[in-house]
This record gives sequence, C-alpha cells and structure tokens, in this order.
Amino acid sequence: MSDYQAPLKDMQFVINELAGLDKIASLPGFEEATADTVEAILEQAGILASEVFSPINQSGDEAGTHIDNGIVVSPDGFVDAYQQFVENGWQGISQATEVGGQGLPYLVHSATTEMWSASNIALALCPLLTTGTIEAISQHASEALKSRFLEKLVTGHWSGTMNLTEPQAGSDLAAVRTRAVPEGEFYRITGQKIFITWGEHEMSENIVHLVLARLPDAPAGVKGISLFLVPKYHVNDDGTLGERNDLKVVSLESKLGIHASPTCVMSYGDAGGAIGYLVGEPNNGLACMFTMMNHARLDVGMQGVGLSERAYQRALSYAKDRVQGYAPGQEGRVTIIHHADVRRMLMQMRALTEASRALAYVSTAEYDLAHSCKLKEEKAKHQRRIDLLTPVAKAWSTEMAQEVTTLGVQVHGGMGFIEETGAAQYMRDARILTIYEGTTGIQGMDLIGRKLLRDKGQAMGELVSELNSFKSELEAETAELDSISRHFSDALQALDETTEWFLEQAPDNPELAGSIAVNYLMLVGNVVGGWLMAKSAIAARRQLAAGADDDFYRNKINTAIYFAEHILPRSEAQRHTIQAGSSSVMSIAVDSFGC
Repeated sequence: MSDYQAPLKDMQFVINELAGLDKIASLPGFEEATADTVEAILEQAGILASEVFSPINQSGDEAGTHIDNGIVVSPDGFVDAYQQFVENGWQGISQATEVGGQGLPYLVHSATTEMWSASNIALALCPLLTTGTIEAISQHASEALKSRFLEKLVTGHWSGTMNLTEPQAGSDLAAVRTRAVPEGEFYRITGQKIFITWGEHEMSENIVHLVLARLPDAPAGVKGISLFLVPKYHVNDDGTLGERNDLKVVSLESKLGIHASPTCVMSYGDAGGAIGYLVGEPNNGLACMFTMMNHARLDVGMQGVGLSERAYQRALSYAKDRVQGYAPGQEGRVTIIHHADVRRMLMQMRALTEASRALAYVSTAEYDLAHSCKLKEEKAKHQRRIDLLTPVAKAWSTEMAQEVTTLGVQVHGGMGFIEETGAAQYMRDARILTIYEGTTGIQGMDLIGRKLLRDKGQAMGELVSELNSFKSELEAETAELDSISRHFSDALQALDETTEWFLEQAPDNPELAGSIAVNYLMLVGNVVGGWLMAKSAIAARRQLAAGADDDFYRNKINTAIYFAEHILPRSEAQRHTIQAGSSSVMSIAVDSFGC
C-alpha cells in the first residue's frame, strides 16, 4: 500500500526559512545548492519514495527477512528498490565529488533521509548505516583504505555497518571482548557481535563492517578499544572482489518492528580469523566510532520525523474518510475529522511533526556550517551548537515520534489495532528509534554531562542568549502572535532557571545528572521546538504580508499557536520535575524494589 506523499512544501519552507539554505549555499563548495536546485532534487526524491519505496513498505513488514543457506533473503521488491536508489546516486548526495558523490550540503541529504524513512524505514536503514561508515572512513582511515573502499561505498554499490555491542556488553562498550591479533599489514578478528543492522544481505555487492575489537596488549575499558574495517569479500589490488572473508550471520533477531530490516548476530573468525584493517590509531576506536555514531544520531532523529509524518498522513486520510457520529453545526452523520477530540489529536501530531522537522533540519544545517565555515571563531561556535543539538535532535524527535505514532493508532480507533490499516506498523517501527544509536537516557547524559557540565554552560548560554534576543523580536510582533510570545517566554525562563540551578547543584550531588538528564533534554527540545515554530509563524506572516494567498502559510501560524498553547506548557512541569532533584528517584534501596 502506498499512501505517502513527501511534504515538499513544508520541507522547502523549513530549509529556506529556518535552516538558512542561502547561507549554506554561500559556503565554499556549496554554490550550486540554490533553492531551485534543492527543490528539483527533493521532488525527484519524493517520486522514488512514494512510487518505489512506499508500495513495498507494508508487504515487507508482513514478509520480513529470513536466512536461507547462510544468505539473508529480503522481501520482494527490496533488491530492485535499492538498485534504483543506487543508480540514481542518492547514497552519495552529500559526499565529495572526488569520490563519486554529488557534493551537496548534509542538509539536503537529511531531507532525503526523512523521505526514505517515511516511505520505508526498514529499507532506508541500509543506506543510513552506509553514510555513517563513509564518514568514519573519510575522517579516520588511511589513504590506502580510502582508495580501496570509499568510492564504492559512496556510490552505494557497497554498503556499510557498525559492529559495536556484544551479548555481554549492551551499551557498555568497555565490556567488548572481540579480539584483533596483528598479522603483517592486517589483523585477525575473532568474536561475536549482536544487533547488526543489515549485517548480511544480497542487495549490495559487498558489505564493509566497522568492528570494535581489542588488541592483545590493549588496556582495560573503553581506552583499549580499536576500530577495524572488515569487508564481507576481500578486495583485490585492482578493486575487484576476491574470496569471502571469515565472517557470517549466525541468526536474525525476532523484533517488535522494522521486520524487513535484518538485525543480525554476526560471528567473526570461526575458521581462523576474519581479516580486518585498523582504522585510526590503536586503542582510539571509540573516538573513531563516535564520528559514525554522531552522524547516525542525526539521521535517526530524521527517522523520527519521517515516521511521524507518515503516521500523520495516514491518520488524516482515515479521519477524512471514516463516517461516525454527529458534530455540532453539521447535518447528518459526519466524518470523524469533524469531532473536536480527533482534531485535537491531528493538531498534536501535526505540531510535533513540524517542530521535529524544524529541529532536525536546523541541526543538520549547523553541521554544514561547522564543517565548511572558514573563519575559525565562527566554525568553533557552530561546532559547539551542533554538539549541543545532536543529542536533542536524536532523542526529542524520536520521543515525539512515539507520541505521534501512538496518536495515529488512536485516531483509527479499534481499526488502528488491526495490522491491515498500517497504523500499527508505524508505532512498532518507531519504538526502536529511542533505543538504537544511544537510548534517550544516554542522549540526556551526553547533553547534561559532556555538553553542559564540561564546558560549564558555554554552548547552552549562547543558545539561551540567542533565544532571549528572539523573544524581544517576537514580542514586537502583532497581537496574532501574543499567545506564542507569552508561552515561549515562560518556557525560556524555565530552561534558563533549570540550567543555572543544575550547574550550581551538580558538584555536590553525583546522582543529580542521571536523575534529571532525560527531563532536562525534553525541556530543551520543547523550548527549541517552540522557538523554531515561532520563527515559522513570523516567516509565514511575512509571506502573507507580501501578497501570498495560501492556506499553507495561515496553517503554519495556526500550528505554531497550537504548539505554544499545548506543548510549550510542558516546560513548566519539566522545571518542577527537574528541580525535585534526585532524592525521590534514589529513595528506594536496590534490594527493596521488590517489596
């Protein structure tokens, strides 16, 4: 079933009005990323998403994947869809032209990621992991490894994976046991990895695994982890593929969602050791992997946007068609979209989706600015901003996807619980988003520990200062936006107060950071989302004042008002929750939890 249409108008609005495409297009190397060019690219991506990826989404979920004689068999249509993706150059859209890419901003790549995720998130996971693999190799691998592996990954003819966790390790990478023994110019890798997305398949010619492992003399803990490139097939000096490496898929996980994406248990070295190549410096693998991880976290946030949009579109279509009951002022029985409670749910879905999109796109724009600005001070400021926003873009957007996709089921009523309607699939698929690439708790600790405590609030202070300046601009707007201004001011005050309170309290309470991290992250997401929705309203008013006669702009204002009145007030509750501290969180002893 295909019912997905890319929301191109809103995507372009956010790219131009909030993410600042014009500023990015002024950076060296991005001169061709004009509004017209980006619009044409997104239109073509939308066609592939709606006409190729989307029609096999539900059937792929129903069929799932299985292993046949050591080969992972994908659902019908997946191989052909992936080949069309590769043939049209989508994998390398933001990669350098020197290695086969198109050299466009990461912002444009991210917009296409939203469409792939909305139309078929299981299939989209394969190129998403490849993008992270490309980043890690580009930034940390030797020139010899880049020459041998990079171009085929950029074109999508080869795919990539990350192999982090193991059965005994989970998110605790200090417990990794996979070993790498040096042997001349390469290493023999032995061990087992779990939760490897698209770890084995036949859609691409080769698979490049990035594997965390320990050298024989490695120190204990995370400081003793190295990163290795381990290809499925050996690559000859002339670039052709050789024999299969000593690695295999052992089993596939049976999962709640993303059934068409194989989540593999991978075994390395059962017949003597898989050959791998060191990426980066010995015992510095975690830093190399975080290059891939941070990139993936931004893309996972975009997955949340995509699934939220898909769930909203499906719920809206159902609400317009389903006839049930009577509504004030209407004659006869009505479609359920006429009922106020259904309208509330649809507005909630719409507002959270648009705010998530704004946060995600603005974050990827900061990534482009941080990587391409020439002025040292400006570059450093954008790097602080993207470091600050990455955990928020990942966690807040995916937590909002839980709410949006659940509401999508609720709009359908009892039919939402029936798989035939498709609404339940989005909820099931979205559930993993708050878990992989670092749980919401891990993102919260990253924000409050690495990004707030480590720099003593500098990056957050810069953000709050910018939001305060915007508050003054918002207050000068017309009465139409008074409600937005009032609620935004209250929410910003809650963020400012809790930030100062935490920085004062944290040194004396080692349990405080972990106790409040998620609530603090959600507060930041709400406030930043409110800021960007308010900016959307101002931009929409400007378009209307210039003569635009389009419900799109009127609805941008109405949706921003809804966000201010129904979402931003959560900030006050979060302030109280945060300032309650850790005492009640830690009040029951571990041994007493069963009592």
